[in-house]
Amino acid sequence: MNRLTRTLRHLATNRRTGSKAFPVETLKAIQSAIAEGETQHRAEVRLIVEPALDLAAAWSGMTSRQRAHELFTLYEVWDTEENCGVLVYINLADHQVEIVADRGIARCVPPEGWQTICRTMTDGFAQRIYHDSAIAGLKQMNALLRTHFPENASQTVETPSNQLPDRPILL
Repeated sequence: MNRLTRTLRHLATNRRTGSKAFPVETLKAIQSAIAEGETQHRAEVRLIVEPALDLAAAWSGMTSRQRAHELFTLYEVWDTEENCGVLVYINLADHQVEIVADRGIARCVPPEGWQTICRTMTDGFAQRIYHDSAIAGLKQMNALLRTHFPENASQTVETPSNQLPDRPILL
């Protein structure tokens, strides 16, 4: 796809597009899915939906992966006791889902697991099934994290619970 086409698509996608795809009830369901999952594993999950990149970023060719890393830092997803932050980034204009995991999680979870979750979401989003696809992806993520980074009741060091907000962000 050429730069002009991509930039125009980003210009045409706005906050209203994001609110239609992810209305309040969907955002609340996402928050509940994140909170429920965090009772089963030690990871801290943040989900950010961005309808589109700004003009300069889209024109310069910033990828969804690059933006996800930028938001991972900006929202301090890395700032957890066990380096267990996970960012799920959804870019509606690019039809992309990116998952960025901090090093404590990245050591435990194979990349294929993240790719499966991204595919579940993007396949559903392509059919405009945002609510169910996001929840299905989060359920897969919670199962993956429960397997590779389970809650550890015998842990001797007290780790603060819910170190990152569960509430998804719609930029």
